Amino acid sequence: MADYILSIDQGTTSTRALLFDNAGSPMRVRQKELRQIFPRDGWVEHDAAEIWTATLEVCRGVLTSGTAAANIAAIGITNQRETTVLWDRASGKPLHNAIVWQDRRTADYCAKLKAEGKEPLVQAKTGLLLDPYFSGTKLRWLLDNVEGARARAEKGELCFGTIDSWLIYNLTGGKRHVTDATNASRTLLFNIETNEWDEELLRLFDIPRGVLPEVLDCCADFGMTAKELLGAPIRIAGVAGDQQAATVGQACFEPGLMKSTYGTGCFAVLNTGRKRVESRNRLLGTIAYRIGGETTYALEGSIFMAGAIVQWLRDEMKLIGSSSESEQMARDANPNSQAVLVPAFTGLGAPYWEPNARAALFGMTRDTGAKEVVRAALESVSYQTRDLMEAMAADMKAAGLTSPQALRVDGGMVANNWFAQNLADIIGRPVERPEITETTALGAAYLAGMQTGFYGDRASVAKHWRCERAFSPEMAESERAARYERWLGYVKRVIG
Repeated sequence: MADYILSIDQGTTSTRALLFDNAGSPMRVRQKELRQIFPRDGWVEHDAAEIWTATLEVCRGVLTSGTAAANIAAIGITNQRETTVLWDRASGKPLHNAIVWQDRRTADYCAKLKAEGKEPLVQAKTGLLLDPYFSGTKLRWLLDNVEGARARAEKGELCFGTIDSWLIYNLTGGKRHVTDATNASRTLLFNIETNEWDEELLRLFDIPRGVLPEVLDCCADFGMTAKELLGAPIRIAGVAGDQQAATVGQACFEPGLMKSTYGTGCFAVLNTGRKRVESRNRLLGTIAYRIGGETTYALEGSIFMAGAIVQWLRDEMKLIGSSSESEQMARDANPNSQAVLVPAFTGLGAPYWEPNARAALFGMTRDTGAKEVVRAALESVSYQTRDLMEAMAADMKAAGLTSPQALRVDGGMVANNWFAQNLADIIGRPVERPEITETTALGAAYLAGMQTGFYGDRASVAKHWRCERAFSPEMAESERAARYERWLGYVKRVIG
């Protein structure tokens, strides 16, 4: 019997490889930082070749100390979503740097399509909004701006893929050009109702079908690694975009279960089951996972500033020396302070989608000090999370579905007990922090393990999930309502 699943977690700032045992515990990890490239204002790129080299390095790094390829049951892959690569089908060489999900170079094109009234069509088919965030407009830019690319794409000489596709192509020695349903659902080109590349959308964005990868379930046969790479062939058996992988890692397998990841930003995903919920509140509809040919849908909301606010307190404001100091400072702050930070440093995300809004600190008095500002900064993440939960609850009610009763959390910020308790107080629901917080990499491992039998089925995986600590609401409902109304009033002023 193999001892481990090898999970590849290819993120925006680093590439990691982790080994998970049969209990879902991380046993070994290797990480390599990823260089960020900023060619122009608003443009963000990665070197795709560097991503591949780093991936191979960290995978080889965990296969040490007596652990060989023979000890690995399968590989699972999770990746930064929407980041776009275009490469030569024969040689495997990228034609251009990868265009990162954060990149805004296609903003004018998206605005043009919106002005032409195309967004309802796109949202109906994909669940997404017209935004440079997604892959389709990035791919169109590459085809139009890399010399000869469109003509070569029309001849079938090029491959497009998100990072999962790029890694699988290289891991299999160029034999497989595939992706999974979750990554496909973030391209603006994939119809999440029919689970196929959509011909009308391909015409709208002027994308040749021949560049697109085959779309598989999240648990599937994605190919075998080339023998020379890791010492022996290893089966690639599970793939999902990072936020969907975290949803699996948090065992959110039932409608109404919801997870929220607090990294640089915050990504909240709510399982809506086999029923696709069309948001009336500017949330994204997406595929949570597709297993055994059955699609499970989700609502997703993102806020731009979560952990990044704590970094701002530390690096720009110099109010704390380390992120961990924020917890005690929030505890020591005046509990009656009415200071409110609206952290629109880069605009506001869901459900507002106001890119031109800017941050402001309201409600200060003469005795407002560093501790009160730190507290307001942490509270702002709780308020933004409630914004998402209110929008999700309204969409679920309209669809005749049950709203989330609790929130499963992960990411660096949730180690802060004061923040976790404040989050429960503001959203008025229990907040559950799991024992294993490596949920993104764990989700990829679970998918590979379910495909190979290493972890059994979804019911077996759900039994692995353990709550390390639950935070129940302690704030009086009247105070919770008053605080949230104050927040909403200040948000209106920022947007106005």
